[in-house]
Amino acid sequence: MGFNRPMKYFVCLLHILLLVFPILTYSQNKDFVLVLDAGHGGKDPGAVGRISKEKDITLSVARMLGELVQKNMKDVKVVYTRKTDVFVPLEQRAVIANNNHADLFISIHVNAAKNKTAYGAETYTLGLAKTQANLDVAMAENAVILLEDDYQTKYLGFDPNSIDSYIMFEFMMDAYLDNSITFATHVQNKLVGSAKRFDRGVRQAGFWVLHRSACSSVLVELGFISNYNEELYLASTTGQREMAQAIYSAFVKYKNSHDKKSGYVNNEVTQQSESSSASVDQPTIIETTTTPVPEDDAIITVDEKKPVFKLQITASTKELSSTNVNFKGLKELNYYREGGYYKYTVGADTKYENIDKLRIELKKRFPDAFIVAFLGDKKIPVDEARKITK
Repeated sequence: MGFNRPMKYFVCLLHILLLVFPILTYSQNKDFVLVLDAGHGGKDPGAVGRISKEKDITLSVARMLGELVQKNMKDVKVVYTRKTDVFVPLEQRAVIANNNHADLFISIHVNAAKNKTAYGAETYTLGLAKTQANLDVAMAENAVILLEDDYQTKYLGFDPNSIDSYIMFEFMMDAYLDNSITFATHVQNKLVGSAKRFDRGVRQAGFWVLHRSACSSVLVELGFISNYNEELYLASTTGQREMAQAIYSAFVKYKNSHDKKSGYVNNEVTQQSESSSASVDQPTIIETTTTPVPEDDAIITVDEKKPVFKLQITASTKELSSTNVNFKGLKELNYYREGGYYKYTVGADTKYENIDKLRIELKKRFPDAFIVAFLGDKKIPVDEARKITK
């Protein structure tokens, strides 16, 4: 006789509490431990494209990222869940992180979709999947447990293909969520700004490997292997280096903030061809959909026939005063609303070059600023807007 639903949820909640609270204490002077998790491997190829496999791309990017950290950050211990083409059970990946007392866990993956035109990067933290798209990604990544023997016992009856199983994440008491979102935002900004990936935003969904890791953790979807043009980039050495560099730059920024809060200053960190490790106190930028439509109260004044480019400088869950110190001296300050966030922009021009010039001028003040485009009252991809204006 199986559990009724309330009892099943209680068991899930009890298991979660037992995982969250018994965290071992250890010296505050230890090295920062970074665990890099290259998704899939061995008998599990992950998503498969025309010319490449997810398991190979993720391993290459993870190793490039690890080498950057080991070369430039002597106080960081890098741990890999795998360094070769081997199959590592999902549960074991979290065990590796926990046994090494990880401070941060980065799981690297590549996306795929039935829609072959889908493209862009997105970064996930643990949470309840609030959209079908987020749930689909979580289900696809969690499905790897089906390759393991006796997975129903090992994963406490968790079924990666059952929507009911994901209710457990609604009860999560994740003490690491705020830091996870902060780092995920840094990663997404760098993938978009440095690696020039299309921005699919920071999202939340129920990933088992993030749930079991007792530390701040994110899962990065580098792009869509199902889109042949993007696959060419993902499979290239140049593309992999750019993505590894972007994640490394995000880690430097996160680590610097971590050290500052801990009262520890590390002068040995170098920022491989990037100078954006010094942060400006700005609200977190979080994008939630691919091509969202601003809400009705959005403040957007545009020509309905021509795309208008703007420079997005920051975002906040609360409306900011125009007298905010970060806005001092800015002209044509505006905002639009998207996914529960007030997103602030400066400038408005039908010529991309003029806004790009503004981006360069404000780079020191807003290193993570990026260009957005609107057609009428709809936000559209910048590449699409540029094609229209040609």
